Amino acid sequence: MRLQAKLWLLLVLTPICLIAQTSRPGASVNFTLDFTGANPSHYEIAVHDNGQGSYSSNGQLNQDSDPADPAPLQFTLSPNVRQQVFELAERAKYFTGKVDSGRKNIANTGAKTLAYQDEHRRSQAAYNYSPVAPVQQLTSIFEGLSATLEFGRRLDYFHKYQKLALDQDLKRMEELQRDHNLGDVQAIASILNAIANDSSVINVTRARALRLLAAAGK
Repeated sequence: MRLQAKLWLLLVLTPICLIAQTSRPGASVNFTLDFTGANPSHYEIAVHDNGQGSYSSNGQLNQDSDPADPAPLQFTLSPNVRQQVFELAERAKYFTGKVDSGRKNIANTGAKTLAYQDEHRRSQAAYNYSPVAPVQQLTSIFEGLSATLEFGRRLDYFHKYQKLALDQDLKRMEELQRDHNLGDVQAIASILNAIANDSSVINVTRARALRLLAAAGK
């Protein structure tokens, strides 16, 4: 019985030990992009291991408006996207080694920086284009997330001051979502829920917000 008990404890504790080794409490992945002429031309995204994140940018509602509120926008990622971010960071060796292609004949798509930090390490890499597949995937995730969060900024503003302008942005979001070109909608779920539950917003617009949330939950 004692041998069986020891074997049982070994089977139970081994997965726990493995989880403890692979999890990194307090870890974060940051992405920064600077691209002159784009809107936004600068933004920063920080994602923490618990799925919480912050976003700051100089995005404008339109070409004539002032830059957005500089205060960071707080958000929560869906568990699936959070897991992807940290798995890809690990596969990219936490952005150590050569990340940028170094090629001069590639179009400028913005100066990008990926950074990783936990209690044991701190590393980052700057690049325009990277041939490293996990870095390419992370870039796509963060660029899509920026697009979603910029929609969130606009929707929040229009919901407060210009409700009739909501439908155009929500329609565009649905189109992007159908083509799998929209980032994690969970990040702006609170804004979409506020629109969907507001009886002063027209029903067509409220329905769009509900469809976006439903599609994101699948």
